[in-house]
Amino acid sequence: MQARQARRVPGGNNEIYTNGPINGNVDAWAINFGFIVSDSFNVGNDGSTVTGMSFGAWLYPGDTLTSTELSITSGPNGGTTYFDQTVNFTQTGCSSNELGFNVCTVTTSFEGPTLNSDTYWVNLQNASVPSGDPVYWDENSGPSQAEENEVGSIPSEAFTILGTSNCQSSAQAKLATAAKAVAVPPSPTQTYRVIYNFTGGADGAVPAAGLVIDAAGNLYGTTSGGGPFGGGTAFRLSPSASGWLFNRVYSFPAANGGPDSTLVLGADGTLFGTTNGAGQGNGMLFSLSPPGHILPSVFSNWMETTLYSFTGSNDGAHPGGSFVLDSSGNIYGNAATAGANQGGTLYELTSGGLQVLHAFPAFPGDGSAPAGVVKGSDGLYGITGSGGVQGSGTLYTTAGGYQVLHNFVPGGPEGNPTGLAADQAGNLYGTDTYSFFACYGAGGYEEFFGTSVFQLSPPGWTPSILQNVLELLGPVYYQVSTDALGNLYGTTNSYDILSPVTYSS
Repeated sequence: MQARQARRVPGGNNEIYTNGPINGNVDAWAINFGFIVSDSFNVGNDGSTVTGMSFGAWLYPGDTLTSTELSITSGPNGGTTYFDQTVNFTQTGCSSNELGFNVCTVTTSFEGPTLNSDTYWVNLQNASVPSGDPVYWDENSGPSQAEENEVGSIPSEAFTILGTSNCQSSAQAKLATAAKAVAVPPSPTQTYRVIYNFTGGADGAVPAAGLVIDAAGNLYGTTSGGGPFGGGTAFRLSPSASGWLFNRVYSFPAANGGPDSTLVLGADGTLFGTTNGAGQGNGMLFSLSPPGHILPSVFSNWMETTLYSFTGSNDGAHPGGSFVLDSSGNIYGNAATAGANQGGTLYELTSGGLQVLHAFPAFPGDGSAPAGVVKGSDGLYGITGSGGVQGSGTLYTTAGGYQVLHNFVPGGPEGNPTGLAADQAGNLYGTDTYSFFACYGAGGYEEFFGTSVFQLSPPGWTPSILQNVLELLGPVYYQVSTDALGNLYGTTNSYDILSPVTYSS
């Protein structure tokens, strides 16, 4: 594959400031009938031009927010006015909350002011809906300060200011936040480093899945392409005094569709995984038996066996991500598409066959396109790459019955997750990919891509960003795995500024 070219645009529509997420079930403040609600936001770069705003709105069932008076000022409800207009809104991602309201993300675009680095206030009032009912601005726990003109200071509200910057987007400027405390002691060297660069030749290309670690500290993984037969490879990376040693353990034929899941290691050394398009074109589950169990084949001295071929019907299609092997040999995993509700499946494969445990999405606000499942102390935990209240994926569990634990936020780090791993303390680790624009001189703004590794911990399951990698010229797909010391290992399939790598932190 050749490197993808970045898309240059004259402006871009970045996050100048974000104050999320939308909670939808805590409280909200009226923005019509004479009430004005203000919230502060920061501009970090001189010459940032505001081009739009989105915020969380509570609406009565059947209502739509048609317009609102929006102003940007130097203080709450006043001071110097930089912008004051009635603007039209569109709404997406609506979901009913337990109080009977529809909670929506509403968005507007406009030609706003150019602001220098400072703190400003965005003010909303005179909201209009066809019914004349109240419209409310969703309250959250964001970092900014808010005020309501009748009662004074109130908790912060959920919103994002969009615009263009003369330097970089806020997504690029966000710093990694500290992870929550974990029971497993972290490694004394929590630093990001590359331990292997794939060449795209006999070692394979595009390592789109995570890694599994054996008792000796060897890492096993797959590439979804390349290798002697064009269908990808399975490999082992072994630690040594001189660095990590690469060994190809299996070469997949092109007809098998390319492996795309994090491998699972059985007690006898057998590796289990999935391919995306093998069998009937819908993907399959396979095992790789190590040397000593079988005779050598033309592909390697490991033997591949098909365990199940997906049909693309109620069982789902295109399995991948992380999955679970229990002590009885049962496999739990995700198929990303198809299924009874056309949003993928959570399945269990036993000696008696495959059983669907959950068909996505099963209810409004449920996720879709599941991307991995891991074993927790009390049940299964998984992620979806889309769907949910925000439309950017969910974290869910089967512990105590299926339930959504967290809705991921669009437009920046931790939205639309692509991978999931767990440690022994019950913390979860995920990955995502997002895009942003950076200034390219007089030529306009260049679209770049970032990826982040984040941690989710009970009971709140709020993501904490551990690592950001920025300024990639094409979308990347990260996966991570953990060891007993709290180290994270993973892969990225980037072809651009970063070569395809296996990394550790």
